[in-house]
Amino acid sequence: MSSLIAAFIASFLVSILIIRSGKFHAQFSGDSNLSGPQKFHKVSVPRIGGLGIALGLLIGISLHAKTASQSDQEMTLLLCAIPVFSIGLLEDFTKKISIRMRLTLTALGAIFAIFYLGAQITRIDIPGVDFIFLLSPLSIAFSIFAITGLANAYNIIDGFNGLSSMVGMIALLAIGYMGIQFNDSPVVFLSFSMVAAILGFFAWNYPRGLIFLGDGGAYLIGFWIATLSVLIVSRHEMISPWFALMINAYPIWETVFTIYRRKYHQGKSPGHPDGIHFHSLIFRRIFNSKQIRNEDDWFSANAKTSPYLWALSSFAVIPGVLFWNSTPILMGCFFVFAILYVWLYKRIISFKTPQWMRIN
Repeated sequence: MSSLIAAFIASFLVSILIIRSGKFHAQFSGDSNLSGPQKFHKVSVPRIGGLGIALGLLIGISLHAKTASQSDQEMTLLLCAIPVFSIGLLEDFTKKISIRMRLTLTALGAIFAIFYLGAQITRIDIPGVDFIFLLSPLSIAFSIFAITGLANAYNIIDGFNGLSSMVGMIALLAIGYMGIQFNDSPVVFLSFSMVAAILGFFAWNYPRGLIFLGDGGAYLIGFWIATLSVLIVSRHEMISPWFALMINAYPIWETVFTIYRRKYHQGKSPGHPDGIHFHSLIFRRIFNSKQIRNEDDWFSANAKTSPYLWALSSFAVIPGVLFWNSTPILMGCFFVFAILYVWLYKRIISFKTPQWMRIN
């Protein structure tokens, strides 16, 4: 418990230090581009919040290593995350790192996790398909793709105060809960240590947005969750692989739908930024310009956007936790979630937002 408290305090203090010292590093660390299609803030904000989370993890895991007999796995995951976090943080400072380079370094971290932690997908519980995963090269390639893709998905949904960080904490709590059920202490500690570190950042990010995750923080959280999602399933055969899919259903489906929307509907590159993600639509259509009259209204609308997506994410996570050992039920729940997402998206983008979603 003391190591978790240390992770929270370290992240909390580093975050406030970054905020208070902003005038000295704002030209490098500030998100000063206020005109992009995905920008919903009015002033330059430090986008290196991932630094506090990373240092919180380092301190928490280091303290835990002094007393835990299985600390090698915990430190190994931290080391695997170094290239992922580093390339994201470099992008936060330079704003010049391509998406291809970020994904390449994230894939490198995934390779390390596969070979040093055994974070490898060996089944998806679909008859006639699982035999493919008996071929190690294909299993490894799919695992790299899945971990890298989910890490990037958490960066894609990082659009409003508290959005990606809270969605990440919800998923981590689900993984930690399953770790408790199976007495998997490394998974339990790694899940809750990340939750503690995120909370230290979250206190300053939500609701006022005094500091942002940045690519470093978003990629770190996504990579951490992706690796633990694969690990908990690979280490315990009773857990359906669709459990991992369900607890990450929102960021995964947001990414899949975004790729479809950009490439096939708009004829654009999937990596091309735009302002019509689900979270962007909620902000634009539910909290419209008529309600935003001053800076306080702007911050209020920003903060009120994220809970919609927290609820959407929980709608998938809850059945994932309840039916963790039933692939048929989880498959059905995932398809219901996907249908609900597309239905809501189409309603909102066509100015037909359901009345129960509106704020009067």
